[in-house]
Amino acid sequence: MKVIHILGIIVVAIAIGVIYTTLQSSSSYSNFTEIEKNPTIEYHVVGKINKSKPIQYNPKVNANLCSFYLVDMQGIERQVNLHKSLPQDIQSAEQIVIIGKLSNNIFNAHSILMKCPSKYNATDKTAK
Repeated sequence: MKVIHILGIIVVAIAIGVIYTTLQSSSSYSNFTEIEKNPTIEYHVVGKINKSKPIQYNPKVNANLCSFYLVDMQGIERQVNLHKSLPQDIQSAEQIVIIGKLSNNIFNAHSILMKCPSKYNATDKTAK
């Protein structure tokens, strides 16, 4: 075998390894019902914060733990432990996406994306 063939085989093997690793670490959008079936997989969950329940955050005890309740798009509510500091505009968020895994009926999130209300809504209809 020529050296170029050996290098080609090595490059293909590395590419297959990278693709396999990427597919293993990717997560998908779901709801709490689906997550309960596969708690070891990481998911994105879209929902709204239940504002009738308090958001718990005590930076003196643990600055990287924020706890709240999220209602997914199917109407199912779960406690969420966000392992980050309290996001600045979480109370005004219209919708959020949490990323993490379910454990003991509590969703442990490591990331959060928030859709906040726009301050650029068209209220002045005279502007052209």
